[in-house]
Amino acid sequence: MDQITRREFIDYGALAGTLLLGCSSKKKYAATSFPPLLDQAPDGPELKAGLIGCGGRGTGAVMNFLDAGPNLTITALADLFPDRLEYTRNKIQNQTGIKVPQEQCFLGFDAYQKLIDTDVDVVLLATPPHFRPEHFKAAVKARKHVFMEKPMAVDPVGVRSIITTSKQAEKMGLCVTTGTQRRHGRDYVETYKRVADGAIGDIVSVTLVRNQGSLWYRKPRPEWSEMESMIRDWVNWRWLSGDHIVEQHVHRIDIIHWFTGKIPVRANGYGGRHRRVTGDQFDFFSIDYIYDNNLHAHCATRQINGCSNRIEIHMQGTKGYTNCNNKIYSLDGDVLWQYPYPQDDSGKSSLQLKVNPYLQEHIDLVTNIRNNNPVVWAETTALSTMIAIMGRESAYTGKEVTWDEIMTSDMRLGPTEYAMGPVDIEKKLPVPGIS
Repeated sequence: MDQITRREFIDYGALAGTLLLGCSSKKKYAATSFPPLLDQAPDGPELKAGLIGCGGRGTGAVMNFLDAGPNLTITALADLFPDRLEYTRNKIQNQTGIKVPQEQCFLGFDAYQKLIDTDVDVVLLATPPHFRPEHFKAAVKARKHVFMEKPMAVDPVGVRSIITTSKQAEKMGLCVTTGTQRRHGRDYVETYKRVADGAIGDIVSVTLVRNQGSLWYRKPRPEWSEMESMIRDWVNWRWLSGDHIVEQHVHRIDIIHWFTGKIPVRANGYGGRHRRVTGDQFDFFSIDYIYDNNLHAHCATRQINGCSNRIEIHMQGTKGYTNCNNKIYSLDGDVLWQYPYPQDDSGKSSLQLKVNPYLQEHIDLVTNIRNNNPVVWAETTALSTMIAIMGRESAYTGKEVTWDEIMTSDMRLGPTEYAMGPVDIEKKLPVPGIS
């Protein structure tokens, strides 16, 4: 495949504002012209899926796929570790009655290709994101429809690979959905429509805060090689996860990208590490993203126990503001609109959607496949991933990083060969001002 050029990438950044739902560049939607979000995908010929990456999220993705509509099944599994594969295989059988044949269960670093070479129609990608670009490329080359979890990659080389493969998927008429579930949440979608139609006026500033306790971790065991220890503890290693600003905070960064339709021109950030137990990542980030119209978006995220777990989205406009989720306010703070959640038997409104966004992602994917409506989300999610990477690198180095710099960077994280043994990469923590 041809690699995307620097000029094509810049042009795509300008186009991003028209991709309101993250769809193919050939399919654009006006602010209030969205495909309907169905409660269930339509019936059709059986669709067979295969899962690559049998962790908790991968297992959840399988269940969401099977629940998305009629005549859906899972026929193949792939993972590095037998215990993870058997966990997912048993859970599928216990909860759905579907037994994945042993000969359709693949182990090892090449397991993804063996699964793709089977007769599956849809490939579910849920490995650590370091592997996403290569697995996506192989799935599209084999003309498979794809669901893949966020983020799209952990470095600029991986992001550009995703965009190149995404363009191939569009040409092939494939459907690709990504795990940015807020774009499939009915409350977020309805809020977006109103903002796009001018409910808060021109957007002048954004604040995103996601603070929480520390994530899970796994310390090395004597029987594990360094490679196995890292992959089992993947969420704490930047070459595997991208650090938590990329792996998790990308959701909120994607909201800015979606609602503003803009790419920041530069980022100034800082971060640090105090209490993380394993890996080589930061505990916190604070990034100021600056746009070409002098819009500033402040993105802060922290994962430290015992601290305030503030979670907030505040998008300020010239006429009002919104939390981007379910409410729009006047400049004086009066609620002008709020999403009408379903009511319980007593008539009290809850904050529960009729359809969970994790399920809605798969309903939308299956609906597009069965309606022969090729929609590809990979490019816009790749751009959101690159915005997160730009902020991460600013915090790591302590320097301003521009969009052009990160977009053309040859940075690639992780080893070039994969085997269960030592991992020949730099493992030192980034030091701002020196790194």
